[in-house]
Amino acid sequence: MIPFASVKINVNEKIYLRDPEQTQLGKKIINHSIRLIDELGFESFTFKKLAHQINSTEASIYRYFENKHNLLVYLVSWYWSWLEYQIEFQTHNIEDKEQRLRIALKVVAEVLSIDSNYSYVDEAALHRIVVSESPKAYYTKNVDVENTDGFFVSYKSLCNTLVDLIAAYNPQYDYARALASTVLESAHQQLFFSEHLPSLTNFKTNSPENIADYLQHLVFGLVKA
Repeated sequence: MIPFASVKINVNEKIYLRDPEQTQLGKKIINHSIRLIDELGFESFTFKKLAHQINSTEASIYRYFENKHNLLVYLVSWYWSWLEYQIEFQTHNIEDKEQRLRIALKVVAEVLSIDSNYSYVDEAALHRIVVSESPKAYYTKNVDVENTDGFFVSYKSLCNTLVDLIAAYNPQYDYARALASTVLESAHQQLFFSEHLPSLTNFKTNSPENIADYLQHLVFGLVKA
C-alpha cells in the first residue's frame, strides 16, 4: 500500500494538452477554475473569465485544455481518482468485508475534509461541482469517442473498486456493476435533489450522513437478499 501522502492523482493524459500539475500556472488554472465553476456554474464559466481571474491570457489556458468541456472532465476525473484513494486509504488493513463496504459507501456519500496534500484543490468546492455538473462531462454527443479515448477511466476505476467490495461481500450477487454505478450516481443525485428539488427526495439539505445510511440500506438490502 502506497502511503497516502505520496500518492499522485492520475488523470488520463488525453484529457489535457499539458499536465496542469507540473507547473505553477497549471495549478493556478485548476485552483481558480474550481472556484469559478462553483460560483458561476459551468454554463456561465468561460476561459476569458478564468484568464481575468488568474491575470493571464486565454491563450495560456488553451495550452493546457482544448476547451472548457475537457477542463470539466479533468476536474471530475481528478475527484473520482481522489475518492478512490480515500476509499483505499480508509479501508486499508480492515479485514471485515462488511465493514469495508460500509466505509466505502460512507466515503462516497459524505463531503470529505480538505486534504492538505493538494493545496491547490478545494475538495469541498470540487465536490459541489461533481454533484451539480458531473453529468455534463459524459452526457454529450461525443461520449462514445471520448470513452474510446479513455476520458472516463477514473470513473470506471472508482466503480470497479465498489464492484470488488460488493463481490467480496457476496460473490453470488449478480448485479454488482449495476449496483455500484447506481450508488455513485444516487449519492450525488440525492444531494442535488435535497438542495434544489426537495420534493424528489426524503433528505434535507446538508445531510450527507443520512444519504450514507440510505446507500447502506439500499446496498445491503439488495446484496443480502
